[in-house]
Amino acid sequence: MIYRSKAPLRIGLAGGGTDVSPYSDLYGGAILNATISLYARASIEPLNNGQIIFECADRNESAIYDAVYPLPIDGKLDILKGVINRVYKDYGKLPGNGFKLTTYVDAPAGSGLGTSSTLVVAVLGAFAEWMKLPLGEYDLAHLAYSIEREDLQQAGGKQDQYAATFGGVNFMEFYKDDKVIVNPLRIKDVYLHELENNLILFYTSTSRLSSSIISEQQKNVTEKKDSSIEAMHHLKDQAIMMKEALLRGSIDKIGEILDYGFEFKKKMAKGITNPQLDEIYETARKAGASGGKISGAGGGGFMIFYCPKNTRFAVVEALNSFGGDVKRYTFTHHGIQTWSI
Repeated sequence: MIYRSKAPLRIGLAGGGTDVSPYSDLYGGAILNATISLYARASIEPLNNGQIIFECADRNESAIYDAVYPLPIDGKLDILKGVINRVYKDYGKLPGNGFKLTTYVDAPAGSGLGTSSTLVVAVLGAFAEWMKLPLGEYDLAHLAYSIEREDLQQAGGKQDQYAATFGGVNFMEFYKDDKVIVNPLRIKDVYLHELENNLILFYTSTSRLSSSIISEQQKNVTEKKDSSIEAMHHLKDQAIMMKEALLRGSIDKIGEILDYGFEFKKKMAKGITNPQLDEIYETARKAGASGGKISGAGGGGFMIFYCPKNTRFAVVEALNSFGGDVKRYTFTHHGIQTWSI
């Protein structure tokens, strides 16, 4: 048997950064995101040779370890080993005597679409399929968060794990004690079609280490830096504005709402933008985009731009001069899916 899973990546539309502690613990955070047709995939093939074989097909990276737990956290494939160690710790002996874990992600690491967290969700899903683990949606998302933030001590927020698990367009609320409320939004198909048509996903051909940006953001809150905290308050307001625009079908307001958020996002921490990203943003605006943002923590990776009416074609042509890539996608309604063959 082979046990498989796939979990969707996400576009963060509003509220980015307010899901990160300690801000969410002190003030409550709000995010609006939507999953797209780019995925993290995982497959488990049981073996009986006493080995664990890792095959990261998108990165041409592989490794072999003896099936002795816990696996060493040593800087090589730690995300995958972290999942395995936690499954072993929480649920006991794994079936059989070894296995091969194959993974593939449709976007590069550090690109701002939640790739790392989505991969953790996908790998957990494959183990849940194999071991018949009793994990509901909230359970799976929280376990993925706990592995990254607590076990592996990787800086970041909470939205990505919940987006990958639940799927669709969601308004998410974050509170102290790791309380998360996922509110699925019933957006009319015509509104989603228009948003999909007008929202360009542009890869800048750069990646960044989000943890350093997020660590500074956390420090700014801990040290009560007023300008950073005030910026996060405005981003939380942006999530509510985005929710209302989508539900009411005020789609052409979305560009303005994105632009509003981008101005405050830059005040949260250093490194969120840079001269190259600012130039890309201004070029898109001059070509007809009414607003946009850097996806994820910032610093590089994907950017999104809202292009009203039929301006997307002029915007795409203008962006071509930067040598990046406009990525095609569709919105998805499903979160993680698992199966066996």
